[in-house]
Amino acid sequence: MTLQSLVREARKRAGLTQVVLAAQAGVPQSTVARIESGSQTPSTAMVERLVRACGFEIRVGLGEPDTGTLSMFERTLSRTPTQRLADATRAARFVLKGRDALLDARSRLRPSANS
Repeated sequence: MTLQSLVREARKRAGLTQVVLAAQAGVPQSTVARIESGSQTPSTAMVERLVRACGFEIRVGLGEPDTGTLSMFERTLSRTPTQRLADATRAARFVLKGRDALLDARSRLRPSANS
């Protein structure tokens, strides 16, 4: 996650406008706008200030890498574009069949208008 998206996410989660966030953090609204648009790279202190003004805190930690995810990416990248497209097509068909089955089950559970 980028610093600007972190600020934007915190602001949106808090339900604040840029104007209100800027007032609470004691900075100009234009500063918040420039940070969120990516035209200004904020310092970590500024990001922390804005996030705290939204009522949140930033937590950073280290963890073990998810080797399953990495190997999935490596497998995908080793396939040709044609193979990846075929995989995506199969996945989309699977999702559509699941959606159709769910809609069918819902329609069976609803009483009909003629009953």
